[in-house]
Amino acid sequence: MSGLKVLVVGASIAGPATAYWLAKAGASVTVIERFNDLRTNGQAVDIRSVGVTVMRKMGIEAAVRAKPVTIEGLSFVGPNGKPYATINRTGNPEQQSLVSEYEILRGDLSLILFDLTKHNDRVKYVFGEQVASIQQHGHSEGPVTIEFQHGLPTAEFDLVVACDGATSRTRALGLGCSVRDYMHPTNCWAAYLSTKDDLLGKSNLGHAYSAPGGRWVAIGQNPGGGNLATFMKYSVGDENTAMAPFREALKQGADAVKEYISTTYQGAGWMCDDIIKGMMDAEDFYASEIVQIKLSSLYNGRFVLVGDAGYAGAAGAGTSLALVGAYVLAGEIKRHRGDLTAGLAAYNKRMRPMIDDLQKTPPLLSTILAPQTAWGIWVRNAIFGFVCWTRIIEVAHRLFSGVFSVGDKYGIPDYDED
Repeated sequence: MSGLKVLVVGASIAGPATAYWLAKAGASVTVIERFNDLRTNGQAVDIRSVGVTVMRKMGIEAAVRAKPVTIEGLSFVGPNGKPYATINRTGNPEQQSLVSEYEILRGDLSLILFDLTKHNDRVKYVFGEQVASIQQHGHSEGPVTIEFQHGLPTAEFDLVVACDGATSRTRALGLGCSVRDYMHPTNCWAAYLSTKDDLLGKSNLGHAYSAPGGRWVAIGQNPGGGNLATFMKYSVGDENTAMAPFREALKQGADAVKEYISTTYQGAGWMCDDIIKGMMDAEDFYASEIVQIKLSSLYNGRFVLVGDAGYAGAAGAGTSLALVGAYVLAGEIKRHRGDLTAGLAAYNKRMRPMIDDLQKTPPLLSTILAPQTAWGIWVRNAIFGFVCWTRIIEVAHRLFSGVFSVGDKYGIPDYDED
């Protein structure tokens, strides 16, 4: 791979991770990010399963554990705030529960990965820049010509890697499609924010609450002070009708989305009004529609996708998939030295079983997480409370060890041995 010139688009998790592994294999990497600075806000993310293995190979486990989201578990509460079920951490990184032992703010993980690569002579970061056009020559042969929007001169690269998220503009350019092509709606949206005030009274437990209409809200301690909160809503019916109000608000900007959420959660109960009040002043507010990205191929000529740009929508495993995807891409290119097309094909083949598995929506997920009726919430609460009280949940953790525990059921090679 020595001498390979690569452009990576996106500097949040997947981008720096890809740059790290490609540079380690001998490539020269330019990472561009359309924002002027590294985005250091965002919700908590988990690292699980084979993602933990890759994290350890990168030597960042200690850095990740030094920046934990400070919750010891998650309590599910009713309208009066009384918990009916609580799930705690296992305390064992080798056997995680629904509450991960490696939970970290997205921005903190991005910063760790950025710091890991920013002084590497083979990696160059350019902020405030994005791709204007992608021109391939002979599809799989010859370099790719890239025109930029904000000042970088037109340049040629051996490979272009899109790591810019589910709504990737680079994917649209590289595949000759629209941004929404290959998006599969889930009839769900989510919003993330931090409140300045501590609404939990320094509790080390996160709290989650469901209201009729598929409305769900969770709140936990923010390591920087105050709380981190998430609003999430599942809708029923035709996706175009169900998601239309949120999509329209999203087009109008953050203030319109905040007003939409305020109206949607009006009268929802518990401490929703207090969280909404904190939301209105939140400077780190972020909202998006939750979608899955499903592609028949992760590459097109010398253009390839890593992370959410190529396979968003793996419930609870998106960060792990991004870390593994970066590792596998560089490893397969290295393994197929001199034949980039074969390396990209091997990456696609190696990732496919993992993507297909982790993108499967668990049965009745929306019914369990966000029932539409008060009766449905009561039944869910009763069942979940019984499951936690009888400790059946611990049996479930063992049954789903492929998701919760450290390990690799997908057979990812140890590329360091190649």
